Amino acid sequence: MPDPAPALLDALAARLGSAHVLRAPDDMAPHLAETRGLYRGRALAVVRPADTAEVAAVVRACAEAGVPVVAQGGNTGLVGGGVPFGGLVLSLARLDRVRAVDPANATLTVEAGCILARVQEAAEAAGLLFPLSLASEGSCRIGGNLSTNAGGTAVLAYGNARDLVLGLEVVLADGRVWNGLKALRKDNAGYDLKHLFIGSEGTLGIITAAVLKLHPRPASTATAFVGLASAQAALALFTRLRDRAGGRLTAFEYIPPFGLDIVLRHAPGAVRPLDGDHGAYALVEVSAETPEAGPALEALLGDALEDGLAEDAVVARSAAQGRALWRLRESLSDVQRREGASIKHDVSVPVSRTAAFLERATAACEAELPGVRVCAFGHLGDGNIHFNLSQPVGMEAAAFLALWPRFNRIVHDIVHAMNGSIAAEHGVGLIKRDELPRYADPVALDLMRRLKQALDPQGLLNPGKVVAVGEAPGGVDAAVGPSFG
Repeated sequence: MPDPAPALLDALAARLGSAHVLRAPDDMAPHLAETRGLYRGRALAVVRPADTAEVAAVVRACAEAGVPVVAQGGNTGLVGGGVPFGGLVLSLARLDRVRAVDPANATLTVEAGCILARVQEAAEAAGLLFPLSLASEGSCRIGGNLSTNAGGTAVLAYGNARDLVLGLEVVLADGRVWNGLKALRKDNAGYDLKHLFIGSEGTLGIITAAVLKLHPRPASTATAFVGLASAQAALALFTRLRDRAGGRLTAFEYIPPFGLDIVLRHAPGAVRPLDGDHGAYALVEVSAETPEAGPALEALLGDALEDGLAEDAVVARSAAQGRALWRLRESLSDVQRREGASIKHDVSVPVSRTAAFLERATAACEAELPGVRVCAFGHLGDGNIHFNLSQPVGMEAAAFLALWPRFNRIVHDIVHAMNGSIAAEHGVGLIKRDELPRYADPVALDLMRRLKQALDPQGLLNPGKVVAVGEAPGGVDAAVGPSFG
């Protein structure tokens, strides 16, 4: 049987322009591995359509040729979800228009290739707020954010990406375009189809545009860094602030002592925010409709200090000081690599069990490998913990990373016992695909596979990711594992 690839690529070059069908290895290389480099893939080419019609034409041509398609946004994922193993990479980078701004309806319609920071800026220009905020917001793209149902630092007040979407435009596996770009807050005319595609990691359809929900901009925001005795004290402080501040509490981030130490050691310009050492730290943000966020937060933390719930605290006196405190949190993932190899888990448990999870999982991992350095941090306010492990000092990186499956079992078993999730905000991708059957409800897995089969019967959209339902030609083999390169 003749290879369909040459004719397909020539046809796509004729439609998109040869400059937008990348075939040279050096041109394709940035699209074949994610930031962490855990997987290194391969592709026939990288195509760069300019609009939804061109995306549909590419997908339709691939469907006719039986060639897989992996959609990519900013390629900032962390679980192998955007790495191709054959077929085409479909880059959405050129679909970067802001299509409409409707301040009265508090909505923004954007294309999938818009960088998240630009979406935020467009909302700000309209006097409103798009609250999705991630450390990678200067390079990640909104289509990728939606395809993974991104979380970030503002989930506590505004919800995940799913909660910020009113409508979608999606190219289906056969090249048809579903136009669901309705800017409605109430629409019960049948199934709410957009939720099939949000969080599906490009396995059911390719998001090309979205109607996003905007919010009023707060008149003032205050940020504080708090020293606490333990994770239990951090949970107790969160509970009190949530009860007293309500919706004004917009962020509550947990940082362990080891995490703060390595940020101070490796992050340029990082300054210790508090005197002395503490058993745990929290980064707290409060927003208000009036200029009173700062005094309100000072009063709340003053009560916590007086009651012995907190050991020390500092409230930022300026926007610059607030940004400096946030950098201590946002630098954590980057600086951890400076401490050697790391094994990472993105998990969630009920908020009420976060402290117990931290204590139990830390003890179990330290018992398994004496000297392992636990770097567990993240969004305590919504139950999402990045439970990362740094290699023991002096241990070989390869030997440490070989223990990843064992630590998966330890951490994920504890998460499962606490009725949590092994994939909180980064997605399943490839790295957790084979973990999912161990922990997911069998009926849920069956429904996922049926949906995949119904919407992508040839298995051509991002094959091998999230759930395995047979493989398309050139799809990722189940035996493929992380290269840890």
